[in-house]
Amino acid sequence: MSGPLSFSPWMGNLSIAAPPALPIAKMREDTLFRLASVSKLYVSTAAMVLVAQGRLALDEPVDTWLADFRPKLADGSAARITLRHLLSHTSGLGYGFLEPADGPYHRAGVSDGMDLSDISLEENIRRIASVPLLFQPGTAWNYSLATDVVGGLIARVTGVPLPEAVRKLVTTPLGINDTGFAVADPVHLAVPYVNEASGPRRMADAEIVPLWEEVEGLRLSPARAFDTNAFPSGGAGMIGTAGDTLRILETLRRGGEPLLPAELVSEMATDHAAGMDLAPWPGRGFGLGFTILRDPAAAGFAETPGTWRMGGAYGHSWSVDPANRLSLVAFTNAGLEGQSPGGRFPADITRAIYDGL
Repeated sequence: MSGPLSFSPWMGNLSIAAPPALPIAKMREDTLFRLASVSKLYVSTAAMVLVAQGRLALDEPVDTWLADFRPKLADGSAARITLRHLLSHTSGLGYGFLEPADGPYHRAGVSDGMDLSDISLEENIRRIASVPLLFQPGTAWNYSLATDVVGGLIARVTGVPLPEAVRKLVTTPLGINDTGFAVADPVHLAVPYVNEASGPRRMADAEIVPLWEEVEGLRLSPARAFDTNAFPSGGAGMIGTAGDTLRILETLRRGGEPLLPAELVSEMATDHAAGMDLAPWPGRGFGLGFTILRDPAAAGFAETPGTWRMGGAYGHSWSVDPANRLSLVAFTNAGLEGQSPGGRFPADITRAIYDGL
């Protein structure tokens, strides 16, 4: 088996807007989804396009452009954060959903990009910078709000808002029209569900989805998709289709043209967290924007070493296996069951595909 493979399984409803009871319909190829962390693929690629254009450098200090983004270490000493640190999540930043409810990001009023929030992207980045770093950049790995900072960096370098920059740098060159930071067609936006022991339940407009005991969990607000004042979260704020995501993945898998030269795609697909522990994702390393499979047995996924993979909290997963020329996109509306690399659904569908290889 080789070439692209796209899945959009029927797992719920489509809606015109928000809450009232709506007719059930099968998902279609043009169904729109809240992308959550699948947004990181688009925004990380946009940053790499700027690198290809010579407008950004991977090892340049971020505060060259974002003068106010100078988070300090816990002892108050200065730290040097680069674009490479941000894209590989080795910057020392954190995520609110991965800390207790009274953790430092919550106390600083930081948004993870999926809740209802009335602050600007610039203000959110300022608040992120006010929280001490977890470690010296480049010395450890921690999944974080780094891609939101990358979004602010892209906006500053291009001189246009992040949604416009992503359009110019990534989606328009690929002929992608439905994926962005706004709902292209509300009629085709999937209604999200959260999985519970008793079965799937329609997600509320202010939902905290638990992860494990020590952390608060994900603050999700499906209504954010319709909030025209919501700041564009580079790590979680986009809306789009499975087919659009397959297109960008296939572009990268085939070498990157017309977006990137092959050597920068190779840089993205290199494990920049070598020797570091990716605690929530055993057996994986991290490139510039997505995980890289190190050990299939440890990861519990029947994939080829070197496979790229990421997902999103609303129930999505994607992967690229360069060795087998295989790209997989599986979008659902079942958070967190459809999420990769942690959910059961992406593990099961991957096992079924690789059993046939």
